[in-house]
Amino acid sequence: MSGAYDDSMTDVSSDSFWEVGNYKRTVKRVDDGSRLCNDLMNCIHERARIEKTYAQQLTEWGKRWRQLIDKGPQYGTLERAWSALCTEAEKVSELHMEVKSALMGEDFEKLKNWQRDSYHKQMIGGFKETKEADDGFRKAQKPWAKKLKEVETMKKSYHAACKEEKLAVSRESTSKLESNNNPDAQKKLQEKVEKCQQEAQKTKERYEKSLEELDKLTPQYMENMEQAFDQWQQFEDKRICFFKELLMEVKQHLDLSSNHRFQTIYHTLEDTISATDAEDDLKWFRSNHGPGMHMNWPQFEDWSIDLNRSLSRREKKKPADGVTLTGISQTGSDQPVQPAKDKSVEKSSVEKSPDWSDDDNAGGNPFSANGEGNPFEEEPASPVISVAVKALYDYEGQEQDELSFKEGDEFTKIGEEDGQGWCKGRLKDGVTGLYPANYVENIQ
Repeated sequence: MSGAYDDSMTDVSSDSFWEVGNYKRTVKRVDDGSRLCNDLMNCIHERARIEKTYAQQLTEWGKRWRQLIDKGPQYGTLERAWSALCTEAEKVSELHMEVKSALMGEDFEKLKNWQRDSYHKQMIGGFKETKEADDGFRKAQKPWAKKLKEVETMKKSYHAACKEEKLAVSRESTSKLESNNNPDAQKKLQEKVEKCQQEAQKTKERYEKSLEELDKLTPQYMENMEQAFDQWQQFEDKRICFFKELLMEVKQHLDLSSNHRFQTIYHTLEDTISATDAEDDLKWFRSNHGPGMHMNWPQFEDWSIDLNRSLSRREKKKPADGVTLTGISQTGSDQPVQPAKDKSVEKSSVEKSPDWSDDDNAGGNPFSANGEGNPFEEEPASPVISVAVKALYDYEGQEQDELSFKEGDEFTKIGEEDGQGWCKGRLKDGVTGLYPANYVENIQ
């Protein structure tokens, strides 16, 4: 039987590193290192996608709310404070996009390049480093493994000789107890016992000698294995240190709290909110929409045939600025907030009373639905439309001129949405009235 080392000896009786073939775990660690590089790259790539998605959501949120605030009824320093939230979202979005770029442009690429330089793929598969590790351990273990195989062979021979000796002794003892004992047969059995004893002694001596030779090889074997192991310990040490350094860089890129620009964003936001002044806002509203507004009081005008006469009060009147912010839930629930309804809009949208007159509305709301500050001006006629709509939520009319419906009900929209967020509609039973525009959707 050949004593050459082969892979058949990888079946071991213990889990010790020194057992034949158990170095394979150290070799596998080289392959695991490359796989961990891929895992870490995937981890960084996924986090970069999260940063990008969050940045995009912040930008969209800020843009949408800035438009709503600009069109809404809020004014003055409080409007600037509210808008500052949108500015904060835009600035933070920019920082998160920079984080995404740093993760992919620096950390990801750095790891990818390090993996390429540290693990070299072979033409037939596997890594060059894996083969070098396996060859190094195999070379260090081969002489000792070969001698170990001889020891195992000698042990088997010795144990077989001992078994044969015991069997011969048993036969001789049985023969002595028999009554018809044949002297010649007894003599042969004794010779067999002596021969087995001699064979057992010889195999024992060979077994002990083989063990001594193995013991002599063990120190060199351990030294060679230690050297091979230390080489790949250093290789793994480089990977661990590199990963630590890379993860620290990732942390620095993710940690916006240490970024002075991030801190400036919130200092600016705090300053803008702190600058909100209720007194200034009320003064502004008084001057622009209240008693502080300039008034072209009626004066006596002599008749003149001059066609280039001065403009009347109606022609000089500017449209009102008030617009109601609709369609946005301020309660935190899924159902939208019901828009505020101006009484003047309410009446003019459904029907005009036969008793309507300029005198009745002389003290009316200057912010009428027609967008004009002068309550004496008639509503412009709007084109009649007819669109099928479907209710998104339940709605119970609060006043007599409002419709009531359930989620899923279908009816007809017969008027455009006004500046307050109301539409005119007609139910299937013919009842007409107002409803919140954001409570329905058009049927395609």
